[in-house]
Amino acid sequence: MSDPVSTSPSPSPSSPAFDPAPGRLAFQRGDWPGVRDAFTPAAVEGRADAAAVAMLAWACHRLGDDQAADDFSVQALAMDGADLRVLLVRGDLLTARGAKREANLYYRAVVARGESASGLSPDLVEGVARARAIQMRLVSAMSDHLREELRRSGYVEGRSSARFTHALDIATGRRQPYFQQPQAFFFPELPNTQFFPRDMFPWLDRVEAATDDMTRELEAVLAEDAGFSPYLQTVPNLPSRTDYPLVDSMDWSTCFLWKDGAETPNAARCPQTMAALSDAPLCRVSARSPQVMFSQLKAGAHILPHTGFVNTRLICHVPLIVPQGCNFRVGNEVRSWERGKAWVFDDTIEHEAINTSRQTRVVLIFDIWRPELTEEERVLVGALLETLDAYSPTIRTWE
Repeated sequence: MSDPVSTSPSPSPSSPAFDPAPGRLAFQRGDWPGVRDAFTPAAVEGRADAAAVAMLAWACHRLGDDQAADDFSVQALAMDGADLRVLLVRGDLLTARGAKREANLYYRAVVARGESASGLSPDLVEGVARARAIQMRLVSAMSDHLREELRRSGYVEGRSSARFTHALDIATGRRQPYFQQPQAFFFPELPNTQFFPRDMFPWLDRVEAATDDMTRELEAVLAEDAGFSPYLQTVPNLPSRTDYPLVDSMDWSTCFLWKDGAETPNAARCPQTMAALSDAPLCRVSARSPQVMFSQLKAGAHILPHTGFVNTRLICHVPLIVPQGCNFRVGNEVRSWERGKAWVFDDTIEHEAINTSRQTRVVLIFDIWRPELTEEERVLVGALLETLDAYSPTIRTWE
């Protein structure tokens, strides 16, 4: 049949009013010939609405008339590109033709729209679940096919480029991409790296070697139970996340050795910890940085996804007290802390932490300059941020 989108006439004043009720009742009964008979004249004449044309395309597909289903689904899509039924039909038709990659786009749209929608009819509830299952199969099949072809080109998972594997996972839908989203200051042309290679930071050897000494100092502070305070605190005259359960809560608390660029009395109580950081390129911005702290996350606590303030620094974690069941996500990579094994990450990429154990987790955290910045750039960034702060009546801590 001809393309309804380009050839369907506009309804004339003499055309009978369109009554969708008979076709909808037939659709609810699964009477596909009844749906076709009820909706086809109005669809061809341009009197039917998008929902009716979508049902017609669905019925034609169920009757095996894929040419009509294709024509009417194109017509319905032009009228309402978000109609779940027409998206499902388009995905099914493309799958039948072997256009699996294109079909996956439609199934993905069905899942994205359908899983957040409420009040769906039973057929659409089933359709969304089916789209999710098909999408997962398509992604898996495409991924397997790509990996097999890549193996012939020399790709070995686990040994070949980690960056390429990351790109492959994003291309096949295994992982989604995340990008830097600093809340206060963005420095362009810096790599969008989630976790940085450990061998980029040889000075961390000394930090890790001091794990036992740092843990002893931490335990002494914990025993006194006076050095820690809630990490997120209500600030008078500034917006506060009153709905966030960790605001003013000791479930996520810190003991600062350096805070907002100034040494605290706690630093003197932890000389071995401070000595271990003597070679670290700590980020230095007046009234801002460095930040050096013991971060405590109690059993069951969940730090919700968030991003940091500036992308000119990186954050270092050195795990000191880490029970099993403590996980940390940066972008699309999830890791578990291991005592004494440091990592470095970009906190302007969305990240979160959770402690599913029954014990407290404590990590040493400090910030360093990004290694890509030259000495001149570090000086200028510091001057820029300090000047911006001079115009701010209330300085907000870099969380």
